[in-house]
Amino acid sequence: MNMEEMASLIGVTIPVFRFLRCFIATIPISLFHRFVPGGPTVRHVYATLTGALLSYLSFGVSSNMHFLVLIILSYASMALYRKCCGLVAFVLAMGYLVGTHVYYMSGDKWKEGDIDAGGSMMVITLKVISCAINYNDGLLKEEGLRESQKKNRLIKLPSFLEFMGYCLCCGSHFAGPVFEMKDYLDWTERKGIWTKSEKPSPSPLGPAIRAIFQAAMCMWVYLTLEPQYPLSRITDNIYKQWGFMDKLIFQYMCSFATRWKYYFIWSVSEASMILLGLGFSGWSNSSPVEPQWGRAKNVDILGVEFVKSAAEIPLVWNIHVSRWLRYYVYDRLVKKGRKPGFFQLLVTQTISAVWHGVYPGYIIFFVQSALMISGSKVIYKWQQFVPSNKRTLKKMIMLSNFAYTVLVLNYSSVGFIVLDLNETITAYGSVYYIGTIIPVAIVLLGNIIRPRPVTTRVRKNK
Repeated sequence: MNMEEMASLIGVTIPVFRFLRCFIATIPISLFHRFVPGGPTVRHVYATLTGALLSYLSFGVSSNMHFLVLIILSYASMALYRKCCGLVAFVLAMGYLVGTHVYYMSGDKWKEGDIDAGGSMMVITLKVISCAINYNDGLLKEEGLRESQKKNRLIKLPSFLEFMGYCLCCGSHFAGPVFEMKDYLDWTERKGIWTKSEKPSPSPLGPAIRAIFQAAMCMWVYLTLEPQYPLSRITDNIYKQWGFMDKLIFQYMCSFATRWKYYFIWSVSEASMILLGLGFSGWSNSSPVEPQWGRAKNVDILGVEFVKSAAEIPLVWNIHVSRWLRYYVYDRLVKKGRKPGFFQLLVTQTISAVWHGVYPGYIIFFVQSALMISGSKVIYKWQQFVPSNKRTLKKMIMLSNFAYTVLVLNYSSVGFIVLDLNETITAYGSVYYIGTIIPVAIVLLGNIIRPRPVTTRVRKNK
């Protein structure tokens, strides 16, 4: 069976099939990495060469050229101007990424069944920026630093080979997850939690097989649902004849079906990271102790589908990118002694939008997300101020936060999927902009209805 027949069998185009073949190949390549003879230098070479080879087979030689430009610019900022290398690398890397977004226009290619190196550029961009910022933090004293800064800061400049291995490690640049340079170096050199000890090395086979099984299930769900709920139907005359609830349910199903594609991708990445060993995050405190593989996990499927509050979404969806945004954008916008507010949230979401691409749908989705999270926080505050003896009311408010999150998230996600401005406005307008109006209304109400903390009076018997 040739490539065209195999691609047709699973219902994808040849470019997508070529990418999937290389993406899935990260699993055996990661497994073999555990048995590469030699020391850290050989491991860095193996990580660099396998990553570059997979990129070449997936996207062609131009992909590695773009990666190399991004890597050289960022490394030069660290080597030549350490005092401000974090900011310099951020501007240069994000600027180059935006340029490649404009060059590739990946969203249009995806709709046509094509694929390019844009997604990999996104992952490498986060890696080089975090490395530069952590090297910048290495100049600062530990006093006054956040825990994440203390943990990840770099005192010594990594070699260029170490930097290349970090960026291209065994295909992890295809879809993440994003990890820290400090962790990569410790893992490569078998330090920290990867140090050989009296405990036997944890076997990755069980959790890796579970992740592979989960990936297969997610792909099956996606291939089953996606043809039934095409977003192109939103512009059809038949859609315009539907009632409000039918349109809302259809939009929900479109978003629901699309999410399984991402669940599949991150499940494959999780399996690769586990087999690599870099997904290991230490031992449990239970008895007997068990190995933990949280460093490999990038999504909690049940957590996403049954999330209680929009504010919890970053904890369960694209977990490592959400953590990156918090460590390197959100937290660093907050001045000492002050609390974060809507401004920090909006800037963070805007940078996330630009990182994803230059399409209006991304900008609209992430601005919507900032509103959605702010509205959810208001509902949560109302819930917190309800007396503990009024359990029914507390549960009703908690349920309303869940319903609010499901409604606004799936409504907003349509913009993320269609990308085009007119199609996004058409989709939102067909349900009377309900997912925009409700968050704005709740945020405004939150400034009017400010419940006071409940105090209990203690009566003294005389």
